[in-house]
Amino acid sequence: MITICRIVAVLMALTAFPRICAQCVYTPEDSIAIEQLLRLPSEEERGTLFFARQFLGRPYVAHTLEGNLQEHLVVNTRQLDCTTLVETVLSLTLCAYRNDTTFEAYCRQLQQMRYRHGRIDGYPSRLHYFSDWIRDNTRKGLIEEVQTPVSPFTAVQLLNINYMSQHSQSYEALSRNPAFLPIIAEQERRLSGLRFRYIPKHKVTNSQELRDAVADGDIIAITTSKAGLDVAHLGFALWRGDGLHLLNASSIHHKVVVEPMTLRQYLDQHPSFTGLRIIKLLKP
Repeated sequence: MITICRIVAVLMALTAFPRICAQCVYTPEDSIAIEQLLRLPSEEERGTLFFARQFLGRPYVAHTLEGNLQEHLVVNTRQLDCTTLVETVLSLTLCAYRNDTTFEAYCRQLQQMRYRHGRIDGYPSRLHYFSDWIRDNTRKGLIEEVQTPVSPFTAVQLLNINYMSQHSQSYEALSRNPAFLPIIAEQERRLSGLRFRYIPKHKVTNSQELRDAVADGDIIAITTSKAGLDVAHLGFALWRGDGLHLLNASSIHHKVVVEPMTLRQYLDQHPSFTGLRIIKLLKP
């Protein structure tokens, strides 16, 4: 005899089980959540902060895109890190701008954003370095990085990228597929030597100048002095009375939060954090 409890258990198992459809890995829970989120905002509410706030309290989990033998588009709204939070929110926002409320439309947008030229062609086709992500998505017309020489963008970041190739043992896909390593190293070589303007740490104050330069919902990429890297952390700008705060998927708080301290205080607690690059999402 099939009991109600048995039926519920089977349904729960089916919901939790990851599905692989063409090049996409997701659970029914994820697809339902995406379509529900896309039906939420009114036209006036659409924007990055609206969607970012929907994930407050969601668990922080690193490496959610890894572990597959083949490269797939991973859709995971249940667990987020700083990069997947940004990509999830931006993809939702762009779909909402276009009134695309289907899970399929969201997947197309996420793939377009996450992969070089929007095409999945193995692990190296994913945009691993955020500077590469910015360049590729700028070419696609999805974003624009502020690169004005006007204050507070008074510092210049000279890229010297080699972290993944120098720490390949830390990346499962590179350990499992050594043939990917020279491809990643060539991508690093193409990024190295590029220069980008950013706001140095000492300029991150509660000033009118900074409020004019950084808007609520802008993407914040925190630059770093750590060898071989360009960006250490990502999040969204959120202004409060005491200054600029960061809405982010936090490994410290183990969930998506608005940092209670100001962004300047947050930067000061991390000596290797040097400042902010500011990226704006473009409406279609």
